[in-house]
Amino acid sequence: MSSVAAARRAQGRSYGAERTLTCLVGAVAVLAGAAALVVGMGWLGRFRGHRPVLDPIAMDWLHGHVLYARIGAIVLGVLLLVLGLWWLLRSLRPERHPDLRLDETPGAELTVTSGALAGAVRTDAEQVEGVTRARVRSVGTDAEPALRITLWLGEGTEVRRVWEDLEGHVLTRARESLGVDTLPTAVRLELDTAGAARVR
Repeated sequence: MSSVAAARRAQGRSYGAERTLTCLVGAVAVLAGAAALVVGMGWLGRFRGHRPVLDPIAMDWLHGHVLYARIGAIVLGVLLLVLGLWWLLRSLRPERHPDLRLDETPGAELTVTSGALAGAVRTDAEQVEGVTRARVRSVGTDAEPALRITLWLGEGTEVRRVWEDLEGHVLTRARESLGVDTLPTAVRLELDTAGAARVR
């Protein structure tokens, strides 16, 4: 896996497979609608345009091959059911928060859990001046972990200084502690309005 893929995972959960499947289903539906429009408008001949949707020739063939028609319908139904269940489970599965294995030597294994990593980075991030609270999530894979950080800033906070402190202290310390050269991180900044004074 490349660092580019790890950076994309840090920015947000990927729904590429779901989007591809949705586009394919939409394309098939559009093509079927276009074909029905072309036939209905009589562009392929008026005779075809006036024929019923359930073509008598096709119905006669189905009546003459009932067994094959049933087998085909059952196979198609099972395939659609499996595809639908796979799509549903893939869409509903929770995002992975992998642990980081620093040492896999037998008898001396060292693993940093995703919760511990996120908690340590969150604690450091909340010490940055101007940050009122922080939320950190460990994402990515076991081989290439990444971080997703959300910072809530107080009013009047200088964003440039927060960014410099975050990169120069928090993320540098996390990389050094984990012994990694790169730690893809997506940072989201928001204005904390929870403590706003009431207007009287």
